[in-house]
Amino acid sequence: MKKNKTIGSSFDDFLEAEGIAEAVENGAVKKLISFQLLETIKSQNLTKTELAHRLETSRAAVDRLLDPDNESVTLTTLSKAASVLGKKLKLELV
Repeated sequence: MKKNKTIGSSFDDFLEAEGIAEAVENGAVKKLISFQLLETIKSQNLTKTELAHRLETSRAAVDRLLDPDNESVTLTTLSKAASVLGKKLKLELV
């Protein structure tokens, strides 16, 4: 009986072996932040247009900010968005 080398390994190990761990984690973080921003916007009954006005930017920029697949959003933009929504952006090294 041949043993499978991958049995018992973690998903993180798989991602590392494929060389995609960092990209997958970055994508997941952006999706989570986008989700949290959208939930906050909904709970405050804001429109994207109102958020754009508060951020002093365009509606297209807000769409990019809220797009879970757009990873090019800067920390400055995320921090400003959090601030105008009454939240704080928290980053940590682990």
